Amino acid sequence: MFRAYGEMLSEHGFDLPALIPQVYLHYDPYTRAQRREPGPLPRQRMDFLLLMRGRWRLVIECDGKHHYAEDDGRASPRRYADMAAADREPHLTGYEVVRFGGAEFQSQEQSLPMLRRYLTRLFIAHGYLPESAA
Repeated sequence: MFRAYGEMLSEHGFDLPALIPQVYLHYDPYTRAQRREPGPLPRQRMDFLLLMRGRWRLVIECDGKHHYAEDDGRASPRRYADMAAADREPHLTGYEVVRFGGAEFQSQEQSLPMLRRYLTRLFIAHGYLPESAA
């Protein structure tokens, strides 16, 4: 993601929206011991956040199998449903969530052009790039 975004910054300049990695949408100042719960809050950290004009915020997730499978690799409809339900919550506070599957990142030769195409279309749709950039 960063490489595709960085290439676009070098081509189009710094008027593109900021891409921030490892964003904590639900900050929890308490330790696990204080909360008496294991691990971080569910869905506390997102992979990337794009800060767009008009207070539009786009969360970008690059999903590994832990989003849809058990630790032993078996598909988990429950994990997927929990993730889908959690994706609806940020929408209520002005965030949109876009997901990329881990299989889309098997090789840089395939993932880099795919990400650039997506970001280009996104930036055109929001007026950061002209139609001719496509």
